Amino acid sequence: MKKHILAFIALGSLILATPTAAERLKDLTTIQGVRTNQLIGYGLVVGLDGTGDQTTQTPFTVQSIISMMQQMGINLPVGTNLQLRNVAAVMVTGSLPPFAQPGQNMDVTVSSMGNAKSLRGGTLLMTPLKGADNQVYAMAQGNLLVGGAGAGASGTSRQINHLSAGRISAGATVERAVPSQLTEGSTINLELREADFSTASMVVDAINQRFGLGTATALDGRVIQVQPPTNTSRVAFLGNLENLDIKPAQGMAKVILNARTGSVVMNQAVTLDDCAISHGNLSVVINTAPAISQPGPFSGGQTVATQVSQVEINREPGQVIKLDKGTSLSDVVKALNAIGATPQDLLAILQAMKAAGSLRAELEII
Repeated sequence: MKKHILAFIALGSLILATPTAAERLKDLTTIQGVRTNQLIGYGLVVGLDGTGDQTTQTPFTVQSIISMMQQMGINLPVGTNLQLRNVAAVMVTGSLPPFAQPGQNMDVTVSSMGNAKSLRGGTLLMTPLKGADNQVYAMAQGNLLVGGAGAGASGTSRQINHLSAGRISAGATVERAVPSQLTEGSTINLELREADFSTASMVVDAINQRFGLGTATALDGRVIQVQPPTNTSRVAFLGNLENLDIKPAQGMAKVILNARTGSVVMNQAVTLDDCAISHGNLSVVINTAPAISQPGPFSGGQTVATQVSQVEINREPGQVIKLDKGTSLSDVVKALNAIGATPQDLLAILQAMKAAGSLRAELEII
């Protein structure tokens, strides 16, 4: 099973990386200043079927309800103890897309912040969404869509998926636009998604070849400054610019190790130098079982229970395996398959190979 998994990783990487395919410039870069903005708000969800916050343990829910009712002209007597089960305090989050204008809709995510059992079937009341500058940019309201389900009775409960968070499609209306700097200034800056001097140089060459020498200049390994023509609409120019085909440079050799799942993923640039590896497993198994000593009839003795333990040590025969130098990902995978190690053992082996200088790649543990 492990060999098939490693072979599948190798095959997928070879298909994607041989030969290097051209990519659109819009897939490699972003335009500086064209970005989303995170919004957040605090609100109330009502209409729950007895699955809301336990108000005795979440006083902020009660305070929010009293404040909302006062704004609607309803004054509760002092000392009123509200026992509500159909209301939950929530946090509402969303991303304001670039160039969003007042009146447009955006999706929002609603998450419980109290001890509500479920938000299923609830309705979010009008909630202002603020940005980092504490200004209101959108208003959210609507019926929640929760992808989970749950039921319980007599102390037994079953639950499918998550019930404490939901989503409202087009649940917020943009009220304020974020000023755009795209049309200001004489230049436009492109930012590579991954900094690479070789790719930046290739992007500059492709832009200058298409729009004329001196149109693009690389400021560093990530930022490319572009001078748009004055006789063309800037939007039309960016549309043509994004559709340029670029063959990016091969990325640095990297091996990603997931210590929690034992997954190992490596890219095409990984190579291997000659090395020798000794691999073997040691396991200790301890079994304890009760042994009962029963006295004979009419002997006056007592039954005695003792514990008998059996200790078994299993050691797989270790062997030294020579791994030949590999110049391609398929050679590396064949060498690792020859070790016969489990994915968890492979994590330690790869780290030791890197320390010995035999693995020509950067190790990243996630």
